Amino acid sequence: MKIKTVILTLLFFISVSAGYFLVHAKFKKPLLKPLPLLKYTFENLKNTKFTASQITLGDKVSDTSQIFYFNIPEKVSGLMNFPDKPGTYPVIVMFRGYIPKETFKSGSGSQPSAKVLANNGFITLAPDFLGYGQSASPSAQPFEERFQTVISALTLLASLENLNSTLGASYAGQIKADLTKVGIWGHSNGGAIALSALAISGLTYPTVLWAPVSKSFPYSILYYTDETDDQGKYLRAALADFEEDYTAEDFSPPRYFNWIKAPILVNQGLDDQEAPYWWSDELVKNLKSYGLEVKYFKYANADHNFLPSGWNQAITNTVNFFKAQLK
Repeated sequence: MKIKTVILTLLFFISVSAGYFLVHAKFKKPLLKPLPLLKYTFENLKNTKFTASQITLGDKVSDTSQIFYFNIPEKVSGLMNFPDKPGTYPVIVMFRGYIPKETFKSGSGSQPSAKVLANNGFITLAPDFLGYGQSASPSAQPFEERFQTVISALTLLASLENLNSTLGASYAGQIKADLTKVGIWGHSNGGAIALSALAISGLTYPTVLWAPVSKSFPYSILYYTDETDDQGKYLRAALADFEEDYTAEDFSPPRYFNWIKAPILVNQGLDDQEAPYWWSDELVKNLKSYGLEVKYFKYANADHNFLPSGWNQAITNTVNFFKAQLK
């Protein structure tokens, strides 16, 4: 009898414990790992409304160039160039390529072309991006810092609607922007930023690309790791962590080139070692397959910066393209 009682007691406690476990196992919510970078996928950015920021002006750099600021919401600085005569002018938004922070100043990478464009009747705006110039610091996460450049580009494009109120306050109507005529210029990684912004926004702004980085992510950054002091060890480790949580293709511009609607001109040096000409060959082929209007110029004896030959013809072709598209 005692043995039977002990057995029943044990069975009771076992059943109670099992029931408690099943109830809590069934209804306890699993802990989900936060994935903050998902907001930067092309699909999510396409469905994001970028709020126009007020554009403000800072110090003058010359009679025809001046520092400007906008917010993403972090502060981003940049350099504006404008013609030296009163008038209403088209606007070119310019995205430069990689430049070491220790040698950077506002306008680096775009200023030679910006000056020529301003002399030919265009207002130019070149953002510095976070971490450069007088901009706020970027994310400490290396891939988020990269994605933030696209946020800066899209926010600046959305903010152009406020440009004339800024110009009116500072130049008393002497310089105005014709916001029905807007173009985009991008060099190197700035070309990747331009292509990303065009795909995400669906804007039809005529765009000129100089030696664009147009390969898929993350190959587009791994290609350059031999230029770092650690031969890319840190970046590869960060990429391994990134790909444990995210699908790289969701952040890769070429996957979404079919979203682009703008006419494009591509300039490419044949001696370019940073963005080889066959990258642009493939880009042009793909863009044309989507039915886009694409012009393509190659320059012999021209490197990534179109030197020693090619720069003068490249800027001439750029000016002519913008004048024809924004007439």
